[in-house]
Amino acid sequence: MSDRFQQLLNSRPFLMADGATGTNLFAAGLMTGDAPEMWNFEHPEKIEALHQSFVDAGADLFLTNSFGGTRYRLKLHNAQDKVREINREAARIARRIADKAKQEKGREIIVAGSMGPTGELYEPLGPLSIDDGAEAFAEQARALAEGGVDVLWIETMSSKEEVTAAVKGAAVTGLPIVTTCSFDTNGRTMMGLTPADFVAFVHELDPKPLAYGANCGVGAPDLAVTITQLKAAAHPDDIIVAKGNCGIPYYEEGHIRYNGTPELMAEYAKVVRDAGARIVGGCCGTSPEHLQALRNSLDHHQPGEMPTVDSIVTRLGPLTSKAAATLGQEQPGGGRRGRRRPNGADPHPNF
Repeated sequence: MSDRFQQLLNSRPFLMADGATGTNLFAAGLMTGDAPEMWNFEHPEKIEALHQSFVDAGADLFLTNSFGGTRYRLKLHNAQDKVREINREAARIARRIADKAKQEKGREIIVAGSMGPTGELYEPLGPLSIDDGAEAFAEQARALAEGGVDVLWIETMSSKEEVTAAVKGAAVTGLPIVTTCSFDTNGRTMMGLTPADFVAFVHELDPKPLAYGANCGVGAPDLAVTITQLKAAAHPDDIIVAKGNCGIPYYEEGHIRYNGTPELMAEYAKVVRDAGARIVGGCCGTSPEHLQALRNSLDHHQPGEMPTVDSIVTRLGPLTSKAAATLGQEQPGGGRRGRRRPNGADPHPNF
């Protein structure tokens, strides 16, 4: 079992994660509808360049190009029989870049094996059982571990069932586990989990993830509010992850783009650190340029007070959902649920 991740957490007040995968690969030529994971074989030099750009921007950890690496997601590209090869190669490419940083610069860089949703509905709403989901995640996790990842990073989740399956599958490797949900439906996940629900649930998992938090969502202000909610429900020693989108998406010239500036991401970094996040990075739309601004902000930030909804809006802009409505009021399982959508239906995996 790799303990590199735990050692780095023990030695530093915070870690900076990487930025977006898809957005930057689109800029490098990936076409809409194509599987980013296939580029591990078709264009490994471009995947290496992306990882290297994040390391050069100051990232302490970065995610492998394997978000859609389960048999269920790869089936969409007729590659369900290549789970081991695709994920192992994703990890090997990332490991080369991390090892290079250690050899040439003396920098310890963590390789996180990205594991995204299957895109399937779980029983009783759909056909997939937790055991079947866990088997698929275990297949992916073993391949990522074989390729040399330090931690398994379960991201953009929305249901307890999927998180349970992913953690159960990842546990077969003995590697540390991180899990994050996307709170993108009125301050809840697609399947109705509130931040407080998620915190309580994480503490019931076996094995318990080493860190947990929020990624993606609907913009930096909402993500920051989510982090305050996670912190309010967290246990004292919990490690919280904030990996927010770079602004709000818009459509231009056939592509989804994000309106966040480096200045916005720099301010976002300060806000979520004050809110309690120890691992901070970017998700959809976050480029190496944004990440450099985020790094500089984190390195020079003096800790401040816990942000309020008003201060978050003042510093990051208006909320784009009703996330503020439950701030300081939510109880696990309480309140109305957001509208249900198929689990994993979010089309932008760390884009």
